[in-house]
Amino acid sequence: MTLETLLAPKFIVLYLFIASAVYVHYRGRVRHGFMRQLTDHSSLMAPYNTLMYMFSAVPNRPYVDVSQFPELAPLKDNWQTIRDEALKLFDEGHIRAAATYNDLGFNSFFKTGWKRFYLKWYNEAPPSAKALCPKTVELVTSIPTVNAAMFALLPPGSRLGAHRDPFAGSLRYHLGLQTPNDDTCRIFIDGEPYHWRDGEGMLFDETYIHRAENRTDNPRIILFCDVERPMRGRVATAINRFAIRHVMPATAAANTAEDQVGVANRAFERLYTIRVVMKRLKARSRTTYYVLSYTAKLAPIAALLWLALR
Repeated sequence: MTLETLLAPKFIVLYLFIASAVYVHYRGRVRHGFMRQLTDHSSLMAPYNTLMYMFSAVPNRPYVDVSQFPELAPLKDNWQTIRDEALKLFDEGHIRAAATYNDLGFNSFFKTGWKRFYLKWYNEAPPSAKALCPKTVELVTSIPTVNAAMFALLPPGSRLGAHRDPFAGSLRYHLGLQTPNDDTCRIFIDGEPYHWRDGEGMLFDETYIHRAENRTDNPRIILFCDVERPMRGRVATAINRFAIRHVMPATAAANTAEDQVGVANRAFERLYTIRVVMKRLKARSRTTYYVLSYTAKLAPIAALLWLALR
């Protein structure tokens, strides 16, 4: 293979893809194992996310200074109003797991007890939120940089395993509403702990590996928001806003039957039948299950390599 061939545009694209995936893997102190990272969505999203990191107008660190986002102050100033609506929803059983397999982004969280109620998701507020918690919806929709918001519940004794969120075009805001106010109810972001407190807000980069646990006997309820990452330059800002407006709405999920479900989640619900079959296979033969599972996960990477080498 000649140098000219190795420097062909298709190989340059392949090199950039590999380099960005390696960068994502080594970004931060906490990392996934090799096979987990190889098949993780963060590797597939690495080129886009690396672009976001390169042109980020805020430092690329696990925790971000929330004072740099003064537009979020009304949420903290009205945390008790937000809390009252959240507690009413909690008492009525509206903060819950998805009724079906139509919430791709958080499907694995439901298995360990995590629950949610959407207030907004990269689009308008769902009808159920407007009807059940109008004051909170008015607050979150009045802030243009808040692209998504929900109430998130972490029940007593539950936990969330270590993971990265896939989209670096946003930052994650947590506002404590009803928390145990205890150091054993906490989140670790790139290994650094934060302990939720009532009325206290914090901001972090959710594309660093993070995990959470509630080792108390009391539930933790927070306001959970995706906030647009500020970018340096018009081009990077335009690229990110295009993804926010035209790609992320496809991942919308529903609180109730009246709410609209995005196309990605509708597809996921249909494809989950394959997952059910795979679970049955795993019960019969774990070896066959893992061979097929890793083959399916590695298929997109293999396809990219094949296209580059043909």
